[in-house]
Amino acid sequence: TDGALDYLDTLLDWAHAYGLSVLLDVHTQKDSQNGFDNSGQTQGFQWTSRISNYPRGLTTFQHWPIRAAHWIGDFDSEAVNYTNINHDNIAHSLRAIDHLVDRYSGHPAVLGVEPVNEPWELTPIEALKTFYWDAYLIVKKKAPYWKFIMHDSFRFTPETWGGFMKGCPDRALDTHIYQAWMDPSSRLTFYNNACAQKQQIALMEREFGPVIVGEWSLATDNCAMWLNGFNDNLPGFPRSPCKYIPCSLPYMGSDQPGTPVDPGAALQGPYGTGISGPSFGLCPVDRDWMTERYNSAESGSNWMSSPPEAPRGRDGTDEVMSLLALKKISAFSGIGHGFYFWNFRTDLYNPQWSYLLALERGWIPKGDLNDERIMNSCHREDVGAFVCEANREAPEETVKNGISYALGEEKKDSAYVDKLEGEPLYSEGDAVFDEFWKSHRATGATCDFGGAALLKEENVTHTDEYYSDDYYNAVEVKEFATWKIVLLVVIGTLVGSLTGFALAMKLSPKFSRRVRSSTILRPVTRSTVFRQSFGNMLEPGLQGYAGISMD
Repeated sequence: TDGALDYLDTLLDWAHAYGLSVLLDVHTQKDSQNGFDNSGQTQGFQWTSRISNYPRGLTTFQHWPIRAAHWIGDFDSEAVNYTNINHDNIAHSLRAIDHLVDRYSGHPAVLGVEPVNEPWELTPIEALKTFYWDAYLIVKKKAPYWKFIMHDSFRFTPETWGGFMKGCPDRALDTHIYQAWMDPSSRLTFYNNACAQKQQIALMEREFGPVIVGEWSLATDNCAMWLNGFNDNLPGFPRSPCKYIPCSLPYMGSDQPGTPVDPGAALQGPYGTGISGPSFGLCPVDRDWMTERYNSAESGSNWMSSPPEAPRGRDGTDEVMSLLALKKISAFSGIGHGFYFWNFRTDLYNPQWSYLLALERGWIPKGDLNDERIMNSCHREDVGAFVCEANREAPEETVKNGISYALGEEKKDSAYVDKLEGEPLYSEGDAVFDEFWKSHRATGATCDFGGAALLKEENVTHTDEYYSDDYYNAVEVKEFATWKIVLLVVIGTLVGSLTGFALAMKLSPKFSRRVRSSTILRPVTRSTVFRQSFGNMLEPGLQGYAGISMD
């Protein structure tokens, strides 16, 4: 892009002036290394308007179902493999690295370089490793003190990277850990998933060496506008209704096409395979987390029925995000060699994706990474204080499918599952789900199984230290017991009735006469208490006839 290098020069000078180091991450490659729009070119694209003739004039396209990446070679989408290796493209990338090192090898702010960002998981691994070797030699020849970072190609396993470039100095493996693409779930699921990452990071630190988490955010849904492309989204995403806020003014100026957003217009085309874009002047951002109600905060079940924007007094987003940030930082910095938050700022007010806004909200702590809150934030997850149980509200067929999946992944027979029903079925789910989750949580498994399971805390005795690494006590909203509500209604009704009766007796002579003349109320009106309370309100001449009908 014209002018980009000049701006990068300025940015590096700013970083040096403020004591910041910069890792240069090459995000784009010729013909795209992953098919994502952030690779510079969305690969795998087709206009589909001609096969949809209603409503008239609808302009549609698809990308995600046919995504491709041709940087490293020609990709055959039907065979799902590469038919050749494109050495010209690879040579082009290596020349770019060479120019980058020549330009910035002497700049004091540069920490190192990552030669390719997120090569997709179908990239031929041996060809990618060869590219990494060649790029490493270029870097170390001209910038011997630079760090050399390699993305894991979405294959963060010792089988793929164990022992690679062993003994070479200044190399590290980059993995990107997001929760935005996980299925909707309780806060406990996200907490446990965050803490579980440290096990896989520790394994890779042993088998490969230094690991950094090069991208992460605090998003727990896919709502951020255009997260998966302009006016597009993954099929079926977002999984939950999104929160909408007024769209911000265009940061590049109002002379940009289609800006500012028309507050009177609905979502504009062209339309991809999912929904994401401005509508009536409102733009989608991440959902709020609601405070859980008494006795459900620890199971976190209220998220299922929560609206995307929390009602006044029920917004628990600050508590959930703060705790989630502590747990993630504990996993990424306590075990690995560091992290980079994605990203520094956002156009819309979406703190889950903005470091500056998250810091402003107090979600990300300032100061020392050895802060006790960070160090102890995963205590309960680390000691195994949670169990994965069958969801008793899920249909039996859903639970059977979940059990069959777990058993199938373990190469175990699941034929017996079809014969189970009722509580025996759910009890079997308790055992199977918990065993599978605890065995695979370190590699990213969650306690969901297609809605068949829920994460719950084991029955433990809570001490004063129970809340030292959590904020559950700060977010619970105690519900008023039903019997208390009924009692208050009854008392209120009685008080109101008696007050109204007394006022009517004092202010309405007609009402007073009717009460005293009533045969039904005669035992009451002749009582000493009644006469002492209301006797002075009798009309003159009737003092001796209280309670006697004058008809």
